[in-house]
Amino acid sequence: MTAPLLTLVLLLLTSSAAVACASADPKGDLKRIRVYMHETMSGPNATLLTSVQSPLGGSATFGQIGVLDNELRDGLHRGSSSPLGRFQGLFAMTGLANTPGLLSAVDVVFTGGKYQGSTLAMLGTIQDLRASVERTVVGGTGAFRMARGYSSMVYIPEASTANNDVYRIDFFVDV
Repeated sequence: MTAPLLTLVLLLLTSSAAVACASADPKGDLKRIRVYMHETMSGPNATLLTSVQSPLGGSATFGQIGVLDNELRDGLHRGSSSPLGRFQGLFAMTGLANTPGLLSAVDVVFTGGKYQGSTLAMLGTIQDLRASVERTVVGGTGAFRMARGYSSMVYIPEASTANNDVYRIDFFVDV
């Protein structure tokens, strides 16, 4: 390639990359939404349930399928926070090797607050629920129609009890 042609190709590639970066958030409308998920593990008000046991039997988890319908609130403590919606989904234990691996498909349904009537749809893999968990936001409805982005979920041990886990979830959504 001659020097002028190479320069032109590099210029086109650079400008294409700049356009792609600029269009990642074309309206500059990236939203950050913080909620707290409250999960009850057992008892009559459990919000997490294993619906299919592993076909391998014993204490195996591979192939186990479950559902969840956790509460979303605007604060750490149920008694002093307002409900915002539900964290509803399916999970499947997909790790056959050393790490347990959990595949999740979740709909976040906003039933109160600023985004009432809207939803976010997420997919993701979880290796450890006590570590930071990221999921991909793959769509939504209402205020989040055609949304894309990600969520970051962090376990909050100081707000959790033996039967109730609390997680802080930050959504970073481009609409």
